[in-house]
Amino acid sequence: MATRAGCWAHARRKFVDAEKAHPAIAAEAAGIIRQLYAIEEQATSMNSGQAKGKSAAERLCLRQSQSQPILAKLRERLWAWKDQLLPKHPMAEAVNYTLNQWNELSVFTVDSAVPIDNNVSEREMKRIVLNRKNSLFVGNERGGQTAAILSSITSTCRRHGIDPQRYLTQLLTNLAATPISQLSDWLPDHWKQRNPAPSE
Repeated sequence: MATRAGCWAHARRKFVDAEKAHPAIAAEAAGIIRQLYAIEEQATSMNSGQAKGKSAAERLCLRQSQSQPILAKLRERLWAWKDQLLPKHPMAEAVNYTLNQWNELSVFTVDSAVPIDNNVSEREMKRIVLNRKNSLFVGNERGGQTAAILSSITSTCRRHGIDPQRYLTQLLTNLAATPISQLSDWLPDHWKQRNPAPSE
């Protein structure tokens, strides 16, 4: 089941866009959101020189112990700002957007797999947009679904620092003989644990 999550980069952008209308609120809101990102930087920081962040449990613990109090502080400020702004004020739109998305924006503090924003997903989508003309004619609906699956797989490989060709070669060679119960072993992140890059 998919989990709907909010994006703090979008929420922050709302305040930045309304900065001229109320610089003080924009600065305070951006500053608090910056604190959330500083904690995320700790959660994904490199350990021992390797590009490996904290474990899922460590990341969740960090978010719950440090991010949740900051979120509580921000929510309190949002309600205070809402009371002092006229409904049509540009900054009120930023405040209302954030409050209306609050449950979704808080998901990352209860699910370690959820990122604080969707910037990575948007960057990957840009690859598809740039390739739109080349992918305009995929033959049929099934061809489009196959192209989407392959795009998702190669994007996941890039995120995990995996050579897509090496991964897909092994996957396609072994997939037919793999029991359904072991299919998860062939997810890119699981495969990487068993097949470190030659330089690692």
